[in-house]
Amino acid sequence: MGVLAGPLFASSFSAIGARTTGYDWRRHAVSSLANGRLGWMQRANFIVTGVLYVAAASGLATCPRRIVGSRAIPALVGAAGLGLVGSGVFVTDPVGGFPPAPTEDQASDAAPSATTPLTRTGMLHNVCALPIFLGIPVAGLIGAASFARSREYFWAGYSAGSSFGMIGGFVLFGAAFRHTAHTAGVFQRLSIAAGFGWLSALSLRALTSLRHRT
Repeated sequence: MGVLAGPLFASSFSAIGARTTGYDWRRHAVSSLANGRLGWMQRANFIVTGVLYVAAASGLATCPRRIVGSRAIPALVGAAGLGLVGSGVFVTDPVGGFPPAPTEDQASDAAPSATTPLTRTGMLHNVCALPIFLGIPVAGLIGAASFARSREYFWAGYSAGSSFGMIGGFVLFGAAFRHTAHTAGVFQRLSIAAGFGWLSALSLRALTSLRHRT
């Protein structure tokens, strides 16, 4: 399940974004797709992906430590899964000009000012993002240290690189979004690709190991 969760998530939000009027994947966040007429599809995408990662965490917990890297990693993957479920339950506030207001003009394309208050649901959505965009990189760094001790240098380097890639993409996303840059969505998608891609690779490693044991 963990092998397919990331690709399914990315392909789903890409398809939903392509069908959503006024949505520009290069500038708008993935979470913004949970708003609007087709919002229920992205909310379902969050929840289904989260459930898949929770199931994947259960499977990773049964694998030998030398395969997974550390017993902390399944816990962090499960927390990320719960964060995705929460992201589907608590919808983000409209931001960055999406969804467009009925009386929108050109000026409304700018991101809301720092004084615009978040709703309670929007704040909870942001909290749910923490175990995803922070938890997954931490899991990768823990894995990198464990793999390095086991002299699995490829996996150590890949895990560390994916972690820094996810963190870096997320930081650039936040910086671009604050300056209403038209590349904010690109940076977020690069962040997701780095972290979720690592989870798919780790899940495949675990799955292959379990098959060899049977």
